This record gives sequence, structure tokens and C-alpha cells, in this order.
Amino acid sequence: MKLALVICLVALATAAPQHQDKDAQIVLEERSDSADGNFYYQFETSNGISEQRRGTPGSEGQSNMDGAFRFRLLDGTIAEVRYVANEYGYQPESDLIPTPHPLPPHAIEQIRVAEEQRRQSITFDK
Repeated sequence: MKLALVICLVALATAAPQHQDKDAQIVLEERSDSADGNFYYQFETSNGISEQRRGTPGSEGQSNMDGAFRFRLLDGTIAEVRYVANEYGYQPESDLIPTPHPLPPHAIEQIRVAEEQRRQSITFDK
């Protein structure tokens, strides 16, 4: 019975997720801040996570930023997201971000007709 318990415990420990990089170390870090709203920083860790960001003062009082971050997916590939953040909001770009399917031609034509009717002030009773 004890042997069966030991075998079960060993099997359980072997099947548990292995966290090889739980103690990631910073391998690169650069920072620059001009104290006038302009800044830059970059870092990279030993487990493949990295980010770079540049900031400038915005016309509406906000801080405009652009940059990218990367990390390793479970299958070992590298995921990357590039972004701009400014008075128009946060605008990420990545192959990871789902995009809507393109509209079919008949829907595009219906939208064009509706816009033309709006320009001509054509209305319909409900």
C-alpha cells in the first residue's frame, strides 16, 4: 500500500506544471527621462519578456507613447504587440489581435445606398 502511495505521489509531482522561469532576471534595462514629458525605457528579462516605450508630451496635456512588448507563448513562439497611445486612444497592432471579417459586397452596397439617401434627406416612417 505504501509503495502504491509513493508511486501516486511521484506521478502527481511529475504531471504538475513545471515553472522553469519563475525567477526571471532582468538582463537589460535602460531609462531616460528629460523631466519635460519626454522619456524612454527598455527592459528585457531572462525568460524572453521585453518592452520598450517612448513618451512625448501631447497637445491635449496627455503623454503620447509608442512602443512594443514581447513575450513567449506556451508553444515557444514569440508574441509581439506594437502600439501607439495618444489623444486618439490606445491603438495596438499585432497578429494576435482578432480582426472582424470583411463585409460582404451586398452589405457594402446597402451602406452606400443608405449614405446616399441620408445626403438626399430621404427618411422613412417607422
